[in-house]
Amino acid sequence: MDPINLLVGLNLFISMTANFSGAKKGLKSKVTGVVERPRTFLQKAPPNVAAVVLILLILAVFKIFTLPVEYEEQYFTLRVIGMLLYIIFSWTQVLSFKQLGENYSQEIVIMKNQKLVKTGFYKFIRHPQYLSQILSDLAASVALLGYVVLPVVILFEIPLFILRASYEDKLLRKHFKEEFDQYKNHSGFMIPFIG
Repeated sequence: MDPINLLVGLNLFISMTANFSGAKKGLKSKVTGVVERPRTFLQKAPPNVAAVVLILLILAVFKIFTLPVEYEEQYFTLRVIGMLLYIIFSWTQVLSFKQLGENYSQEIVIMKNQKLVKTGFYKFIRHPQYLSQILSDLAASVALLGYVVLPVVILFEIPLFILRASYEDKLLRKHFKEEFDQYKNHSGFMIPFIG
């Protein structure tokens, strides 16, 4: 197996395992007290697209839906850069989930003991988990030369994550009022100092 594919595949497995602890906390929102759980397609569509991207990345690790082997050497430097960025952003995503702690949920919800997280990555941007997933998926598609992953991320994942993050901002604004407004004035939407 190609060493870049092997390293991306290994990191994919390890980072997914690390994210499992966050996912377990997210399951608590189904059984613990939820103050508000809006009915919107944004509850299911973005996670489902992310699951499709994950499946496409796993297939790309095994050279399914990737450019032919002769391109591997030609784009070696670009692939190494993609791999390194993938590793960085996949672990940024893991840390983002961990920084949310008990406030993490796989759904768009407000829980009874919900707190507005304003530390760690969240001090600078309000949605580091979505930004890091988008960037890690883009970087992995470059590292693996996955020609199917890239358009799925650009055409579906990015717009859906932006819509979901905007919806979350509205819900947090409704719940936290002035505290959220102050936080919003000092943090970027997905890029520091922007929006």
